[in-house]
Amino acid sequence: MGLAGKRARLATVAAVLAFIGFTVWALASQGLQLNTDWLFIWLVLGLLALSLTDIKRWARGLIFDWLPFAGFLLAYDFVRGLADNTGIAPHTTTAIDFDRAIFGHTLPNNYLQTHLYDPGVAHWYDYATFFVYLSHFFTTILIAGILWRWRYPLFRRWRAMVLALAAAGFATYALFPGTPPWLASQEGYLPPITRTIAYMWQHVGFYPAAALFENSNRYVNDVAALPSLHSAYTLLPAFFFWSMANWWQRALLVIYPLTMAFSLMYTGEHYFFDIFLGWVYAGAVYGLVMLYERVRDARGRTEPAPAAQRAELAYD
Repeated sequence: MGLAGKRARLATVAAVLAFIGFTVWALASQGLQLNTDWLFIWLVLGLLALSLTDIKRWARGLIFDWLPFAGFLLAYDFVRGLADNTGIAPHTTTAIDFDRAIFGHTLPNNYLQTHLYDPGVAHWYDYATFFVYLSHFFTTILIAGILWRWRYPLFRRWRAMVLALAAAGFATYALFPGTPPWLASQEGYLPPITRTIAYMWQHVGFYPAAALFENSNRYVNDVAALPSLHSAYTLLPAFFFWSMANWWQRALLVIYPLTMAFSLMYTGEHYFFDIFLGWVYAGAVYGLVMLYERVRDARGRTEPAPAAQRAELAYD
């Protein structure tokens, strides 16, 4: 490695260390960054630290890849909070009836909390389900960043699937709002269910940072439970990476959505119905995007070559 290469490597190491320091400072001073705006700023800065040897590519990516990506998801966050103002009454019994048809009268949410949850006590599995639940906010965007940095064609495919899932989820929230288990319990439809995610924030000792563009919960939509995008976005990597993975990687790809499903039911955030529908959405989006790519590629192969290219082929 030449002197220039060593300097570039040292600069990258220094930039990565600075980024880690920034992350620690932001976590300590601002709280855990779970909002789309904070997450994209964090990701873009991390990619900058890794791209010091190719700043032009990073700048092009910021303008043409990340700003449209972030803009769409920020718009999604905003309109998701307004989707409960359509005048359509939230559906409370649909998911309950579905789960009871499968599991019997006692829903998985009530069963798990009856056997595992202790008020005022945070067991190891309370921490585990809490952090599995939070991982949803980071996993999708981290995969996007890794693919952009090292497998750009796959980044474009992943981005299309992520945005399509967000759009499908929003349409469902607006047209078929669903009440989550913890809220149905408060309204008397179910035995008591504790929303343990809210409970666990007090035990972990830090709190989520507010979004840059708002400082209240007026964009929160409590009836955007159907489908569960937590389950959809954690199963999507299994579809996406399955053909590229070895046996132990495939095991992780299966374990992650199953662990998320358990966490969502135990914490009172979602019914099994919400989770199952999220899995269906993930499979449908993956299949449609892959079908679109195959049709597009087939058309590209059958279209006649441009005149200049035909002339060059004839000359050769």
